[in-house]
Amino acid sequence: MSQPSILFVCLGNICRSPLAEAALRAEAVLAGVAVTIDSAGTGGWHAGDAPDPRAISEAERHGIDISHYRARQVRVDDFRRFGQIYALDQQNLRDLRRIQPKGFMGRPIAGPSARLSLLMDVVPGREGTAVIDPYGGTADDFAETWADVSAAAREIIRRMF
Repeated sequence: MSQPSILFVCLGNICRSPLAEAALRAEAVLAGVAVTIDSAGTGGWHAGDAPDPRAISEAERHGIDISHYRARQVRVDDFRRFGQIYALDQQNLRDLRRIQPKGFMGRPIAGPSARLSLLMDVVPGREGTAVIDPYGGTADDFAETWADVSAAAREIIRRMF
């Protein structure tokens, strides 16, 4: 059995998706599970940037250093590199479906291809909902984002067993 591989995607890859990446990394370590984990954005304007300082602070509140993370834009090869790609909201899921490589007559490409879904679909009772985008908000919004991505991370790890 190959190692699971998961990519988290939000808009700019400086708030929600790095926090989701950090939360899943922490849960995987606690569970002793090997998982390939990364994050990216559908937009590229923050490529190379560190996470938002408020995201860094929120992760630090939970004992996790994400200051070394760097934003990047989703690439076509991500659809082959990862078994699962989680979008953090509906617009990013639509954007991922739009850029996902297509084969003959618009069908998904043959061979390994990532499954796409909303992150909160893994949390019972939260199906179809988005992870709050804290970018224009306060520290409380970043804490709410952390609560969402942490709940999802715990559920992802639970489902691996």
